[in-house]
Amino acid sequence: MSSEHPAVARFRAEHSSRGGTGTIVILPDSVHTAALAAEALGCEVAAIANSLLFDADGAPVLILTSGGHRVDVKATAERIGVPALRRATPEFVREHTSQVIGGVSPIGHPAPVPTYIDPWLRRFDVVWAAAGHPAAVFSTTFEELVAMTGAVEVEVE
Repeated sequence: MSSEHPAVARFRAEHSSRGGTGTIVILPDSVHTAALAAEALGCEVAAIANSLLFDADGAPVLILTSGGHRVDVKATAERIGVPALRRATPEFVREHTSQVIGGVSPIGHPAPVPTYIDPWLRRFDVVWAAAGHPAAVFSTTFEELVAMTGAVEVEVE
């Protein structure tokens, strides 16, 4: 395992400590979108849980959304009770998750981040999410993802 990327190794340890039961898969570098990941994994794009970090007036907010949905930032901000949600800069994402955009996992951040989950993901027996690196994903269930993250369900569209 010495060749494993340090971000994936950190994720693996955190995943295990939280009781994660899914499989961690390293995808080819060419799989950099939810659609390409879904194709490589043989699942629907909607079964990919995108971990999107937003900036809510300087505070991080993580939204786990189905790969088939786009976050309506105005409506979602109202639903979760923050003044506004803005796309986070790469620096903001790295600061609050210790991970890079495209590889942000739902867990393993330096400090707890308020997390919300798209209820659409409940429709799938298996959900795939990033595992701390743009080429790494892990399988899980909606229920396990909620248990590991403490996420609150919120409609995002």
